[in-house]
Amino acid sequence: MSAGMITALCYPKCSTCKKAIKWLDEHGIPYEYRDITLQNPTSEELATWHARSGLPIRRLFNTSGMLYRQMGLKDRLPGMSDEECYQLLSTDGMLVKRPLLVGADLVLVGFREAEWEQRLLG
Repeated sequence: MSAGMITALCYPKCSTCKKAIKWLDEHGIPYEYRDITLQNPTSEELATWHARSGLPIRRLFNTSGMLYRQMGLKDRLPGMSDEECYQLLSTDGMLVKRPLLVGADLVLVGFREAEWEQRLLG
């Protein structure tokens, strides 16, 4: 990722991801698109992004996803270390909350238009 370049980690069939990409395009914000199912984030990337985001680890999980529910993660997460969470998240992109927007000085998890506007447009 080049300095100043934003990477948008998305799932192509996700309606929220489509809205986020449309928003970036409409505001002329350049980004690199990364299909989260074809190119899972690594545990190292996740650790870096989590630290940069300042968010609790559970915010990186796609809590409304089928896989999250099937794996019973709601009950398992509280007993897991951050490292165990990064390892688990890196096994399947469908476990990661998306869209995930990563830049040199920002990490935005999920698409909340007001937050994106504030962070990306100033």
